Amino acid sequence: MKHIVVTGAAGFLGSHLVKSLIHQGHQVTGIDNLSTGVSSNLQEVANSPLFYFQEADVTLPDSLDFLVEQPVDEVYHLASPASPKFYQADSIGTIWVNTKGTYHLLELARTKGAKFLFSSTSEAYGDPEVHPQPESYRGNVNTWGPRACYDEAKRLGEVFCYEYYTKHRVPVKVARIFNTYSSGLRNDDGRVISNFVTQALTGQDITVYGDGSQTRSFCYVDDNIRGLQKLMETEEANGEVINIGNPTEYTVLEVAYLVKKLAQSDSKLVFLPLPQDDPKVRRPVIDKARTVLGWEPEISLETGLKLTIENVRATLQETP
Repeated sequence: MKHIVVTGAAGFLGSHLVKSLIHQGHQVTGIDNLSTGVSSNLQEVANSPLFYFQEADVTLPDSLDFLVEQPVDEVYHLASPASPKFYQADSIGTIWVNTKGTYHLLELARTKGAKFLFSSTSEAYGDPEVHPQPESYRGNVNTWGPRACYDEAKRLGEVFCYEYYTKHRVPVKVARIFNTYSSGLRNDDGRVISNFVTQALTGQDITVYGDGSQTRSFCYVDDNIRGLQKLMETEEANGEVINIGNPTEYTVLEVAYLVKKLAQSDSKLVFLPLPQDDPKVRRPVIDKARTVLGWEPEISLETGLKLTIENVRATLQETP
C-alpha cells in the first residue's frame, strides 16, 4: 500500500484518479479548495478508510503542514481550473496554483522522497504552427491575452519541475494533457463535450464557436487516468514530458453532429464568434507514451460519447 497525495481531488480528473487509486488498495489523501471542484465527485469514496480529504489551498505556505508527520510515496498535482470559463474568472488564482502551488508540492515531494507528477496541458503549445504536436515542439504562445494565465502558468510549472529534477533529483514526470471527457465534467464549465452533450439532451441550441473547422482530439477519462498512473510508475519517465491524449482528430463541427446523432436530439446548431487565441488545431503525437510507457488510448470517441450521453441523461432524469 502506498500513501498518495492528489491535489485537485474533487475536480474532474482528480476525483477519477482518487477512485482508481483507492480501488487498487492505496491510502489516498485528497486536497482541494473546492473553487471549481465539487465534493459530490468524491461521494463514492467519502467513507472509505483508505481516503482522507483536506479542504485546503495549496498556494498557501502552511497548507501542507498536516502531512509533516506522514510518509508520502507519490504526489499527483492536478489542482487548477482547467476550462477557459473558470480559469479566466480566477486568472490570478490560476497562476498561483500552477506556480506557488507547484513549488509547495515539489518541496513536499523533495522532503518526503516522493515521486511527483505535474498535470500540464496541451495549451503549453498555444495556437500551434506544428501539427500534430510532439513534446519537442516549443509552442506558439501569447503572454498578452485571456488564455495566458493558464497557458503560461502551466509552462512555468514545468520549469519548476525541471529545476527540482535537475537540482534536487526529485523523480518528476510532466503530463501534457489533451482534451479529456466523460460524464463527470461539470455541465456548466463551457468545454466542448460537456456543452454539446448537455445542450443536445436538454433541447437547447448546440453552440459551435467559429465555423467549427477547428480541430480537437478527445481522450476518454479512463484512458487518461490509466496513462497518468503508467507515467507515475515508470522509472524511465523520470525527468520527462509526455503527451497524454488521443491522436484521433475531429473538427468541432463533426463532434457536434456526432453528439446530436448519438443523443437523438432535435437541437439546432448555432454559430458564435471564435474566442480570442482559441487554437485552430490540436492533436498529440503519442509516440513517446507508446514507447516509454507502453500506453495508448483504447476507447473511441463514439464509444466514449455513448457512455457519456447515457450517464448524463440518467443524471438529468434524477434532477428534480
